[in-house]
Amino acid sequence: MFRAKVNRNLSFLSTNSSRTTTTHGQHYQYLQCSKLPTLYFQRSLPRLPIPLLENTCQRFLAAVQPLLTPQEHGRTQQVVEQFRQGIGMELHAKLKAHDAENKHTSYISQPWFDMYLADRAPLPLNYNPLLVMKSDTRPEYQQQVVRATNVIISSLRFWRSLQADLLEPEVYHMNAKKSDTASYRRWMKVAPKAFATYASYAFKAFPLDMSQYNRLFGTSRIPRLGKDELVQSPESKHILVMRRGHMYAVNVLDSSGYIESPSVILGRLKAVLRLDSEREAAAVPLGVLTASQRDEWAKSRANFVLNPKNADLLQSEVDAALFCVCLDAEEDGIYNENSQEPLLKHLLAGKAQNRWFDKSISLLISADGTTAINFEHSWGDGVAVLRYFNELYKDTLQQPFVSTETVHTPAEGDFGNVRPINFEFDEVTKSAVEQAYAKNAAIVDSLDMHLLRYSHLNKLTCKQYGLSPDSIIQLSFQLAHRQAFDGYVGSYESCSTSAFRHGRTETMRPCTTATRDFCEAVLQPARSKPSAGELRAMIDKCSKVHGQLTKEAAMGQGFDRHLFALRQTAQREGLPIPELYETDAYQRINNNIISTSTLGSDALLAGSFGPVVKNGFGIGYSIQNEFAGAIVTTYKQQAEGKLFIDSLESAFDKICAVIKESSSSSSGNKENK
Repeated sequence: MFRAKVNRNLSFLSTNSSRTTTTHGQHYQYLQCSKLPTLYFQRSLPRLPIPLLENTCQRFLAAVQPLLTPQEHGRTQQVVEQFRQGIGMELHAKLKAHDAENKHTSYISQPWFDMYLADRAPLPLNYNPLLVMKSDTRPEYQQQVVRATNVIISSLRFWRSLQADLLEPEVYHMNAKKSDTASYRRWMKVAPKAFATYASYAFKAFPLDMSQYNRLFGTSRIPRLGKDELVQSPESKHILVMRRGHMYAVNVLDSSGYIESPSVILGRLKAVLRLDSEREAAAVPLGVLTASQRDEWAKSRANFVLNPKNADLLQSEVDAALFCVCLDAEEDGIYNENSQEPLLKHLLAGKAQNRWFDKSISLLISADGTTAINFEHSWGDGVAVLRYFNELYKDTLQQPFVSTETVHTPAEGDFGNVRPINFEFDEVTKSAVEQAYAKNAAIVDSLDMHLLRYSHLNKLTCKQYGLSPDSIIQLSFQLAHRQAFDGYVGSYESCSTSAFRHGRTETMRPCTTATRDFCEAVLQPARSKPSAGELRAMIDKCSKVHGQLTKEAAMGQGFDRHLFALRQTAQREGLPIPELYETDAYQRINNNIISTSTLGSDALLAGSFGPVVKNGFGIGYSIQNEFAGAIVTTYKQQAEGKLFIDSLESAFDKICAVIKESSSSSSGNKENK
């Protein structure tokens, strides 16, 4: 939905060393200098609506129908009706009243933060997603320390633009050629701020909430017993650099807050590599603890900071860092087109020795320059991270400030700007690190990952046959599961509600009666199978239903977040949890066996996350110009990932065959007429 357009015209790039820059000049210090202030639309964004209780109940019943027998669905209808006429009405009224008292935000924002921060599960695999960036095909910019320097500079340019209100406002343009123009910006400039969003709607341009952006940098999740907290240090001038488990605080902004020159930042990273080469890998890699169960990490941290030196270093150098850069060693793996799984598993969760999963953003740079982002999820969602990810890719491609030929400014011995973080470890911490390493290693070893790249289905074929790409992919997931495991399960697709102030996400339920009917029909024996034309009509119905559900979710008219908020209201008010939440239907639909996420980005090489339930499938997918791709994660002995991915390929084959056959039949009929 939020697709970046990356300008691939690179002809103006110098093929020699770094660009000539005036380091304090606007061109170097800022990624963008928007005519409209970054938060120009924020004040006028509409509030996230609370759906009508009756609509939520109807949508819930429709969503659970394909998962239930007629008898089960009948019983569920009775419980839902009792809820709608009874306690549901009371909770809905209380939620509406609470929302009216907090007009500065959305009804879901705080409960959603609380949900994330109170969960005690480890961050890797359970929450932190992975985005892998396409590599730079020019060797002089792909080398590890060069790539790291350029992504650091571009990140800082993004951050400084955001802080200075110069980053372009996030706007979804229905027709970018008509609205993403200088004329549009001139009209918006004269629109009163209180109505700017509605003026933008006239151009079919939809401003998005940007309240999460200020937590992109300088933010850390701090483990606490029962519920974590987020801390921010937006005025920091250093980043955290990790190498073989060692940690370094590296200044990247000068005392006035300006980005240091490219040669200086390059020199400081090289100083880190030099320091690291002079010692063994960290004997006690503290970062492993950030992969722990959250209460365990909270206890370990509480003990660790009893030492005042550790407390000061942890707070000032680690928690306060703008972001984390993990420079991985050769033994951690490099990208192999023919065998991507080992590196992707390492980047997603890995051994955790060279990670600090609590940072809002971690840039992972492999020995071959492969670059990825692993991000902590509680502070924000994909819209903000994807914008940053796309801008980073575009800027490093169009304006890399250093290359392998750049002469760096030496920083060896400059311990004011390159500070090794040397903690003092007691036996309790050493033991905690060992235990955390063993637990994380066992979890990662239990993870399976399978990839599918299907060339017969891509953007061009979807356009050629008038198909909705996302709907077709989601239908394929349903068919794949039905073929492999003979049933239908709770399925999850995330949809952003960032068109509203402090919107987060809404759940779209892609397992529908329409997808079930198609799956049953296409799997019938040949003698009783509907014709290709009839099957194509069923595919079109699936797409129509899917499109309607997506539209409802994006407009804040789903049912999941409303039911979640009603349950939270009961807890806040000290009321009993309604029977609805104890039904098999509610439990079944929220046991997300199939959990999916897609990111539309020309910058993306791969995206992945762990299963959200032990016996589930975590599916990161995308449709590119050349292929449809999926990365499926499962836990061994819990779910059969290989069986699912093989079934998915078969599902693609079946659906493509129907589309082509129905198209041929339709063309033949037209010719005969």
